[in-house]
Amino acid sequence: MAKRLSEKQKVEIINCFTNGTTIDELSDEFNFSKLTISRNLKKVLGEKKYQELNKRTKLNKKFVSHNIQENKDDSQDELCQGNSSSSFKVEKVDPEDPKEKSNESSEFIEIAPLNFDVDNSVRKDFSSVPISEVDIPKVAYMIVNQQIELEIKPLKDFPQWQFLSQSELERKTIQIYFDIKIARRYCSKEKKVIKVPDTDVFKVTASTLLSKGISRIVGEDKLIAL
Repeated sequence: MAKRLSEKQKVEIINCFTNGTTIDELSDEFNFSKLTISRNLKKVLGEKKYQELNKRTKLNKKFVSHNIQENKDDSQDELCQGNSSSSFKVEKVDPEDPKEKSNESSEFIEIAPLNFDVDNSVRKDFSSVPISEVDIPKVAYMIVNQQIELEIKPLKDFPQWQFLSQSELERKTIQIYFDIKIARRYCSKEKKVIKVPDTDVFKVTASTLLSKGISRIVGEDKLIAL
């Protein structure tokens, strides 16, 4: 049976990827195929944001590698020039020499951080998917109390979303399951599992849920924004 990413690993992978780690590096570090890594990133970030971050990461890696190679080539040239003479000369450098100061300042190039145009104050864009765009199974299950009232929790109660901002973590949520066995596993004796035969009901009742202060639906691998 193929192994699956844990919720903790998914969160770590998202954080690493948005901070410049490549798909190849993530595959090696977490011991999952590149296809599995990229598929899970696309689920959370969306295709467009995934492609933007992936392209930026590759460009930055290429830029850094290019500069490292140039430095190696320069060092190799200097070594070859030194070996071509019969005597190896060491030239003393005067730190106060204006030419040396100029060379020193030109050796370092500042690389813009990967999240230069990422607004960290709205990190939900990296995790939540609008309900109008999300593709979820037709049938779902929910846990309710004996009066058939929804179980409402703050987002901070879910460890897999702890990387979000504090304001996001205070949002009220409801949770849905797509496997009845998993739903029953989390259902206490005082509560029960109900079946939602058509998940389109969440789109229809979105305004009602929002009026009750519920703005997120927590799925098995998605955070859905109402």
